[in-house]
Amino acid sequence: MPAGMMIPARNAPSMIGRNGNVGVFGSPASLVLGQANMMEGAQLHALDMPQSGLPDSDYGMMKEAEDFDSATKSSSENHEVGSGDDQDHRQRSKKKRYHRHTQHQIQQMEAFFKECPHPDDKQRKELSRDLGLEPLQVKFWFQNKRTQMKTHHERHENTHLRTQNEKLRADNMRYREALSNATCPNCGGPTAIGEMSFDEHHLRLENARLREEIDRISAIAAKYVGKPVSSFPLLSPSIPTHPLELGMGSYGADMYGAADLLRTITTPSEADKPMIIELAVAAMEELIRMAQMGEPLWMTALDGSTTLLNPDEYVRTFPRGIGPKPAGFSTEASRATAVVVMNHISLVEMLMDVNQWSAVFTGIVSRATTLEILSTGVAGNYDGALQVMASELQVPSPLVPTRESYFVRYCKQHGEGTWAVVDVSLDNLRPAPALRCRRRPSGCLILEMPQGYSKVTWVEHVEVDDRGIHSLYNQFVRSGHAFGAKRWIATLDRQCERLASAMLTSIPNGDAGVIMNQEGRKSMLKLAERMVMSFCGGVSASTAHTWTTLSGTGADDVRVMTRKSIDDPGRPPGIVLSAATSFWLPVPPKRVFDFLRDENSRNEWDILSNGGVVQEMAHIANGRDTGNSVSLLRVNSPNSSQSNMLILQENITDQTAAFVIYAPVDIVAINVVLNGGDPDYVALLPSGFAILPDGTAASNDGANSIMEHGSGGSLLTVAFQILVDSIPTAKLSLGSVATVNNLIACTVERIRASLSCENP
Repeated sequence: MPAGMMIPARNAPSMIGRNGNVGVFGSPASLVLGQANMMEGAQLHALDMPQSGLPDSDYGMMKEAEDFDSATKSSSENHEVGSGDDQDHRQRSKKKRYHRHTQHQIQQMEAFFKECPHPDDKQRKELSRDLGLEPLQVKFWFQNKRTQMKTHHERHENTHLRTQNEKLRADNMRYREALSNATCPNCGGPTAIGEMSFDEHHLRLENARLREEIDRISAIAAKYVGKPVSSFPLLSPSIPTHPLELGMGSYGADMYGAADLLRTITTPSEADKPMIIELAVAAMEELIRMAQMGEPLWMTALDGSTTLLNPDEYVRTFPRGIGPKPAGFSTEASRATAVVVMNHISLVEMLMDVNQWSAVFTGIVSRATTLEILSTGVAGNYDGALQVMASELQVPSPLVPTRESYFVRYCKQHGEGTWAVVDVSLDNLRPAPALRCRRRPSGCLILEMPQGYSKVTWVEHVEVDDRGIHSLYNQFVRSGHAFGAKRWIATLDRQCERLASAMLTSIPNGDAGVIMNQEGRKSMLKLAERMVMSFCGGVSASTAHTWTTLSGTGADDVRVMTRKSIDDPGRPPGIVLSAATSFWLPVPPKRVFDFLRDENSRNEWDILSNGGVVQEMAHIANGRDTGNSVSLLRVNSPNSSQSNMLILQENITDQTAAFVIYAPVDIVAINVVLNGGDPDYVALLPSGFAILPDGTAASNDGANSIMEHGSGGSLLTVAFQILVDSIPTAKLSLGSVATVNNLIACTVERIRASLSCENP
C-alpha cells in the first residue's frame, strides 16, 4: 500500500470474498527489519540491502561473482614468490578470466537455455566440460540470461499496462462527460439526480469500479517504471484485494473519513525512521512480557475475574517506556484471552491490513489509515512488517468523544505457530497540541491451535484525557468496557464466528425460513455487513461528523446531521437526515436486546410499521449465540392500499455490547440477493439500536457476562437515517427536522413504556 494512503469507505473491505479465497496484502517497502537477534537487548541489526536498485536475484548474482573473483585472487596471492614472471603470469590469468565467450559457446548455451533455463549442478558441469568453461562461468551466464529475459518481459508488460491504463482513463472520462451532460427528455434541462433510473444507477456503480481498476493498474505500472503512484495524474492510491471479504461495495467516503486524520498528521521523516524501528522493537518485547506475566505485574480484582495492572510494578519492570504520563491523563490497562475460530495466519493478515482491521472491528474503529509502510516483512509473510498508522476509536454514541491515535504497528513471528502484533504511539516524535490519547505497547499474542483455531491474548494499555465524556457514560468508560481488551477480544471472537458460519457448505435443514443456498447466504451476509458498517460509522461522535443538538434536556437531547448522497451506489440519492439520542434504562442489557430484536414485539416501538404484523421470512444464524442472526422481515400492513414492506435486520451480541440494526429493502433487489446476486446494487439507509451496559454491574467469567440478566442498567442509543428529499441540491426544511425529532422521541417513549421504564 502506498505511503499516506487514504481509505475511501466505499472501498472499505469486508470479511468474506465472493470466491472465499484469502488474499495477501503486500506493498513496496523502503526498509526491511533484520530478523536475526532482533529482540536481543532491544538493538536493531539492519539487513544489508542492495543500493543499486537491482532485483534481489541480480544482487545475489553480482555478490557471488565478486566472491568468486576474490577467491581466485586470494589463491594467486598465496602462491606469490615475488618474481616478475609470476606477476606477468597473474596478469595474464586475470585477463583470461574476463575473456568473452566464443560464438560457439554462446550458441550452445542459448540452445540449452531454451530447453532448460535452470540447469542443476550436474548439467552445468557437463556443459562446462563440453564447452571448455568453468562451472561458475556457466552458472553466471545462465543467471545473466534469466535476468535479461525477465527485464525484457517486464518492459513488454509495462507497455501493455500503460496502454490499458490510458484506455480505462479515456472510458472513465467518457462516462463522466455522459453523466454530466445528461438532459431531461421532457424539459431539456439537467436531469435531476432523484430521478435516476436503474440503468443509470448501474452505470454509476460500474464507473466506481472502473476507477478502482484504474488505480490498481496504475499501482502495478508504478512498480515497474519506478515512479510513485502519486506521480500519475488524476489517480488515487489503489486498494488491494483482501481476504475475509464480505464486500463493502462503493460506500460513501465519509464513513471512515481518513482524509481528516491526514490533515494534521504527516508521514515520518527519514530521520525519524531509525527511532521508530527502535521503539517498535522495544514495544514488542514489552507486549510479550505483558501478555505472559502474572503477579505482581497483574493483580486479581475483588470479583475474582478481572485483572488489574500494578502501576508501580509496571514502572519497575519497564523503566524505558514512551515517557511519563501527561498531566491530567488517566491510565486504562486490561488483558483478556479467548480461543477464536480462525487460523493464526489469517488473523495476522487481518490485523496488518488496515482495511480488514477496520471492517472486523467496525464497532470500535470509526476511521483508520496507513500513512507509510516501512517494511512488508520477509519470507512471503508479515514477519517483520512495520507500518505507521492513524486511527480513530469510537463508542456507538454521540455522547462519547472518539480517541485518535498516531502509532506504529509491528508484527513478528516468535517461533512456529506463534505471532505477535503490537501498537505503540509515535506522539513523542511530533507532539500534537490537542493530544487526548496515547497508546503504550498494546496488541495481541496469537498462538496456533488445532483444527484451525487460535488462542489470542489481547493487551490494551492507554493513557487518555477522558474529561469530555458525558456523565451518562462515565462509569461505562472508566470501567474498561468501552475500549478495554475484553471489548476487542469479544468483537474478534464474534466476527470469527460470523465468518465461519458464512463459509459453511452444509447447512442443517432445521427451522423453516433458513436460507439453504450458499451463494444466497454469502450475498445476504455481505449486504448485512455493509448495513452494520454504515450504522456504526454514522452514530458516533467522530470528528468527521457535525452534530446539531435539538431541543431537549440532559441526555435526552436529540442530535441531528445531514448528508448529501449524490454519486453513492450504496445509498439512495438525495438528502439524508441522521438523528441519534442516548439514554439510560434501569433494565439489564440482555432484556433490552431480546425485546428489540423480537419481531413479535416490534409493533410496540416501531412507528413506521403502522401497527402491522411482522413476520420473519428468511433467517441466517451467524454464531453460537442464538442472538446473532440476519433476518428478512415482512411487515403486513393493515392498510390494504399500502404495499408490503421488507426489512433486512441483523442482531449482534457479545460479552460487551449488543446491536439491533435494520433497513427497508426493495423486494426485487432482495430477491436478486437471495439468489446469490450482487448486493452492491441494493441501496440502504440503516437505523437501529446500540445497547451497552452502564458499567455498574460486576462482571464474571460466564458467557455474555456483562450482557446477562442481573444488576445494572443499560445505555441505549437510538439512531435513524431518513431520506427527506430525493434531490441532493434541495434545501432541508425545518418541517423535516421536526418530523424526525418527533419520530425518535416517540420511539424512545414507546420503548420506555414497554419496558415499564417511564420517566418519573
